Amino acid sequence: MNELIPERYQHLRTFAFGDSPALADELLELVMKGVKTATCSTEDEPNTSTPGERWVVLDGHGEPRCVIETTEVTYRRFNDVEADFAFDEGEGDRSLAYWRSAHRAYFGRLGRFSEDMMLMCERFRLVEVFGDLPPR
Repeated sequence: MNELIPERYQHLRTFAFGDSPALADELLELVMKGVKTATCSTEDEPNTSTPGERWVVLDGHGEPRCVIETTEVTYRRFNDVEADFAFDEGEGDRSLAYWRSAHRAYFGRLGRFSEDMMLMCERFRLVEVFGDLPPR
């Protein structure tokens, strides 16, 4: 995989969105279209970030597809996430109701959901899309 990452990014950590190859691809597509500019995770997940940090985002097959840069990190409880953050996550109809439903299901699949769970809420910008990867 490293040979598919431009040399200037080979030192970066990598991750994929979601908890399945299909979800990773769906969310990655939203990022590469500029629709998804935020994400969240439990505060104790290993892929916590800091502003200015860059990441290589992998697709559902584990192949590097783009680089994002964290622009903001805040911590808030699940039930305190606001509509503008849900909109920036870019999923579904971008409403807070959709966000809550999708994230209840996601964190529930991980066995970690509670209404007052603490989340790391991250905003990011797309830095570069890797356009010369072989087609799947």
